[in-house]
Amino acid sequence: MKRTLYVSSAAAAAVLLVAGPVAAAAASTAETATGGVSAPLRAAVDAEGAAAAALKSHPGVIESLDRDGPVWHVNVIGKDGSNTELLVTAATGAVTVENTDQNDDDGNDGNEDAALLAAKVTAQQAMKAAVAAHPGQVWSVEWDNDDDTDTAYWNVEIKSGGSTTNVHVDPTSGKATMSHDTNQYSPPPARPTPSRGCGFRM
Repeated sequence: MKRTLYVSSAAAAAVLLVAGPVAAAAASTAETATGGVSAPLRAAVDAEGAAAAALKSHPGVIESLDRDGPVWHVNVIGKDGSNTELLVTAATGAVTVENTDQNDDDGNDGNEDAALLAAKVTAQQAMKAAVAAHPGQVWSVEWDNDDDTDTAYWNVEIKSGGSTTNVHVDPTSGKATMSHDTNQYSPPPARPTPSRGCGFRM
């Protein structure tokens, strides 16, 4: 016959007083392991975690990654040339497929993908280089191309305080340089309060 053992709060308190901090720590660990209410909340998945989760689900090379509210949008180029758009939930790291396309190797996309796949510096390495040059939180990383010089680079968007800074990372050397495109957040100006006339009409 199965018995259910009930322990009163007073008895539990007495055990903690006798056993000391060790018993309290053990109890806390037990609650955490069993998913109790005192289990700490998991930290939100950052850009690096989103990249790892995406590549674990769909191996390949990351073309772009950006935060959009509660999810990360991650584009992964597979070795077969496929372009898979993934959603990574920021709260849990769960991965879902949003779309999958097969690129045409004869088109511009195929040429861009070939350069991306041959790059020595990956999106993950570009993020680390950008943060080392400009500390903050990575909000997006994207394989981009300079139209003037026809030179490919990684564009990493970093948020720090109230500003957003774009850092360009060379895909061959890994050198990070600041972009001039830096946005400083400023609250919208307060609307003037319309004055009410107090004159009398005759």
